[in-house]
Amino acid sequence: MFSRLLVANRGEIALRIIRACRELGVRSVAVYSEADARSPHVREADEAVCIGPPPSKDSYLLGDRLIEVARATGAEAVHPGYGFLSERAWFARAVRDAGLVWVGPPAEAIEAMGSKTAARQLAIGAGVPVVPGTTDGLRDAAEAAGIAERFGYPVLLKAAAGGGGKGMRVVRQPGELAAALAAARREAQNAFGDDSVYVEKYIEGPRHVEIQVLFDHHGTGLAIGERECSVQRRHQKMIEEAPSVAVSPELRRRMGETAVAAGRAAGYANAGTCEFLLDRDGRFYFLEMNTRIQVEHPVTECVTGLDLVQWQLRIAAGERLPFADGTVFEPRGWAIECRITAEDPANGFLPSTGRITHLHLPAGPGVRWDGGIEAGGEVTLFYDPMLAKLVVHAPTRPLAIARMHRALSELVIEGVETSREFHLRVMEHPDFRAGDISIQWLEQRLPELAAPPVPVRVEQLAAVAAALLAQRDRTAPAQRAGADASPAAGRAAPRDAAADAWRLAGRREGLRSS
Repeated sequence: MFSRLLVANRGEIALRIIRACRELGVRSVAVYSEADARSPHVREADEAVCIGPPPSKDSYLLGDRLIEVARATGAEAVHPGYGFLSERAWFARAVRDAGLVWVGPPAEAIEAMGSKTAARQLAIGAGVPVVPGTTDGLRDAAEAAGIAERFGYPVLLKAAAGGGGKGMRVVRQPGELAAALAAARREAQNAFGDDSVYVEKYIEGPRHVEIQVLFDHHGTGLAIGERECSVQRRHQKMIEEAPSVAVSPELRRRMGETAVAAGRAAGYANAGTCEFLLDRDGRFYFLEMNTRIQVEHPVTECVTGLDLVQWQLRIAAGERLPFADGTVFEPRGWAIECRITAEDPANGFLPSTGRITHLHLPAGPGVRWDGGIEAGGEVTLFYDPMLAKLVVHAPTRPLAIARMHRALSELVIEGVETSREFHLRVMEHPDFRAGDISIQWLEQRLPELAAPPVPVRVEQLAAVAAALLAQRDRTAPAQRAGADASPAAGRAAPRDAAADAWRLAGRREGLRSS
């Protein structure tokens, strides 16, 4: 194991890597922009270096500067986290050429899977099922129209170098195609510097199910299990869980074997994720491979007991996986993750900025908080609005949903708008509770799930509490008369009911009772 590692990221994933390093006895070096000077990951690392002003293009995206810091601090390895430079083959190659250990897959595997069209070609060559579509970028609208007619509408236009829903358009009618292609190309160029777009058959009502894989450098590949990621808005995941209600042990085995085959075809090593569409008839189709640790990796850790970030470090240091090649893990219990973002769901999920004035974290059995924020911290527009991930684990899915609802109810973040209330409504929705979801489910129900809370006046809350207190006073003589039979039962109930009324209304309106 190397002795010192550069964490080339920020926020909660930087903290996650720093904690893994500490448990393995590896010293961590954090990097930070001027905007992140007081961030928790800076304080928790063994050493921290400022790399530039707030914009990521002047700090976290400066590969040469990151390598320079690694050399200057004596770091032997670089962990890129997710986002930023984590899936840039040129950066992985530059780290390797600088004589440093890259904690991730080889640059060649990143290149092989970095382009969706190239990944499709590789998957087809390995016998992995893919959604019917093209494997090359479209030349023009005329070519797109011909392909769409062959597949049949609706079709999906996708950026070849894309991710995160950028450069994607669903086209349902021929007359929409030319404008959608132009828009997808513009968005792809702006997001990735590459306007290549290809076309797939659009599958109605599928689930988004992904398989976590691990490969060491000694030929062993494992499928660690699936994650259900169908609760999405504009192709951005919002809630993830493991396992999936739609995946049987036999389907898990087949999807796991397929994911391992795709990774082998790319010459993969370290942690990665193969993403699939799963249709209503149990057919699955390869979408892409994410060549990094995923945001949602904690749910897999919860149901397998594996520390995936530590295994990233161990594999990068040359360790062997202590499992038989081709192992497919079976989950233990159920885990759910909610991405807590600084966004206003009632206002089109617009980003919210400001200072976090109060933060109260949930606790108790089976609750995990992966966050990069603290009270007094500043939320800016420079970076992604995700503040943290709230994760729960329980023996069954119903218990996991109940536990998540309880944990969300305990969570208090003041100073910025957050997605907490939205997540509470999802946990309460009968479709979600039944597992009856697809990648279109959230978009179809967004108006009700993201609606602003019904305003409740403080005077109304006071009237409710006063009525409950009056009821207590009226029943007090009778309660005292029965004190010998049950000394405490009668006196506690009215007071608790009044407090519960205040707390319930306060949760719904974002108020805290004093």
